[in-house]
Amino acid sequence: MMFPALVLVPLAGALVCWLVPSNLRRPRLLPIFGLGHFCLTLLALALRPGPALSGWLALDALGAIVLLSISALFLACSVYAAGYLMYRRKRSNRVLCLGMLICLSAMSLVTISHHLGLLWVALETTTLSMAPLIYFNRNARSIEATWKYMLICSVGIALALLGLFFLAYATLVAGQETTLLLEPLIAGARKLSPDWLNAAFIFLFVGFGTKMGLAPLHTWKPDAYGEAPGLVGALLAGGLVNCALLGVIRVYQICMASGDVRFFQQTMVGMGLLSMAFAAVFMLRQTDFKRMLAYSSVEHVGILAVALGIGKGALFGALFHVINNGLTKGVLFLSSGNIHRSYGTKNADKVRGVLQRLPLSGGLFLAGFLAITGSPPFSPFLSEFGIIAGTFGDGHVLVGSLMLVFLAVIFIGMASTILPMMMGNAPPENAAAVGYRDRFLTVAPPLALVAVILVLGIWLPEPFRRLLDDAVRLLEAQP
Repeated sequence: MMFPALVLVPLAGALVCWLVPSNLRRPRLLPIFGLGHFCLTLLALALRPGPALSGWLALDALGAIVLLSISALFLACSVYAAGYLMYRRKRSNRVLCLGMLICLSAMSLVTISHHLGLLWVALETTTLSMAPLIYFNRNARSIEATWKYMLICSVGIALALLGLFFLAYATLVAGQETTLLLEPLIAGARKLSPDWLNAAFIFLFVGFGTKMGLAPLHTWKPDAYGEAPGLVGALLAGGLVNCALLGVIRVYQICMASGDVRFFQQTMVGMGLLSMAFAAVFMLRQTDFKRMLAYSSVEHVGILAVALGIGKGALFGALFHVINNGLTKGVLFLSSGNIHRSYGTKNADKVRGVLQRLPLSGGLFLAGFLAITGSPPFSPFLSEFGIIAGTFGDGHVLVGSLMLVFLAVIFIGMASTILPMMMGNAPPENAAAVGYRDRFLTVAPPLALVAVILVLGIWLPEPFRRLLDDAVRLLEAQP
């Protein structure tokens, strides 16, 4: 009953939100169902139920890491939504509340799917459920962003479907029983047709990589992240990206088990470095601070791709970074939403004196910037350090050196945008901007996320460390 509950509880919440007529009361339901899902997640991690539906559903350590990240982030976003939507009372929030809960249900299904076809369906559901949320502001730029998101991600997910066909055909050519179940595919990976497996990997990596936002497949991200409300951006950057990454990890497990891994690893390292390079270039002199966060997301999916391509010593840092990146993006997007609401603009050149006007949101945004750029004592420092150390430790000096150069350029680019925003006095023309001020419901969620990444940067709980170790062993396992 645990697996159905993780999927059905958010769906029940979506139905309730649809039926509740009050625009004021509806957002208050989101934290209730968010907390319920988080409690179910903790229970599932404690009990670790066995496979269900003939192995179609299972919760291994890899899925558990992504599920924990998604559930914690959604809980923070749901509390934030209750406060944020108080400022948007004139606009119906029925579709927003409905879409958020349907997306949570679909993301939960992604984490427990051990049938790649079911995982594909769940990922496509997340694409469809998030589209109306990007269009929440209902202006020309948001509809452009929505169409770009739908078009590019749909092409990506279609390529992934073609990759699944190739993977199934690889089993057929090898004389095995045709299946898309993860465990049999890993067990028989060495017998799969190498040519068809390579083709499947390319299509699946490109397809799921489009959803992740790997360069040059990232072109939907700046528009979608820039035009969506802050809480939607947080779910995109910390939720959907991790789901797509889990899809890539499932393909990675099969490819690594096949024995001849050089092609797969080199492709992932190359795409990861390309993403970091794109982010470094576009981060410099970026004037839209929400689009800047989109390029930060491109950077970090690149870091994760490089880490998976390197493997071995970089794997622990990569899996730790999945949690860190998701929660830190929540801090940045939620606090940036507060800044945008107060100043009425995303143009960093017109935003000054944030720490004076919004001391809490400004402080949180500054802390998020320090965390996401790998500054101690926040936990992304540990995960990024682990990835870099693993890269150099495995003898990939050139790759590690390029990563350090890109990280330095990105730090300078983000600092040149964020630090002037934080300091000084607000310009006179902004003195009478939108009357938003920090409130508990819009500050407490990013504050809680900052507290988590700070604690994880100082102390790693033993159960969480064991979970990461179990996940690393799954990626290192060979049949």
